[in-house]
Amino acid sequence: MTTLITHPLPVLAVGIALGSRVIPPRLLLAGLFFACLPDADVAAFKLGIAYADAFGHRGFSHSLLFAGCCALFGALIAPLLRCGPLKAGLFVGLSTLSHSLLDALTDGGLGVAWFWPWDLQRHFLPWRPIEVSPFIGGFFTQRGLDVLLSEARWVGLPCLVLALGGFGLRRLFGKRRAE
Repeated sequence: MTTLITHPLPVLAVGIALGSRVIPPRLLLAGLFFACLPDADVAAFKLGIAYADAFGHRGFSHSLLFAGCCALFGALIAPLLRCGPLKAGLFVGLSTLSHSLLDALTDGGLGVAWFWPWDLQRHFLPWRPIEVSPFIGGFFTQRGLDVLLSEARWVGLPCLVLALGGFGLRRLFGKRRAE
């Protein structure tokens, strides 16, 4: 999955749908960051750590425990994010978790180590419509274009519907209250 393009989309869509009164801008930016953070594990390749290793790609940084630790961190820095600790923790944790959920919808790779460190098995969701992304350098090929179109269809379009739907509902109900 293209980390800097696709992974932030669900977080951005929720932020737009709910609006800045519910998701303050700083919290939204934190959510966007944490939605991309699990793919920092690609540095493992440069360190000689194998993909299938617990600290390899889609390993510990894609686990529920990692998302929980990110949620705790979000709660601790809530004052910086201009919201309460519960809201910050939930939004940051769910933003982090959204990354591994999207990866588990792809049709390739080794899966996601959701239950690390208790279980090293990698998991996918039963439905896997998103084409797995080629590594850097493979985007300027037909395969790269196919992946981007797959991500646009299965992630981008639903996120656009969510964002516009939520925005429209907020406007509609906001106008009704004003009358």
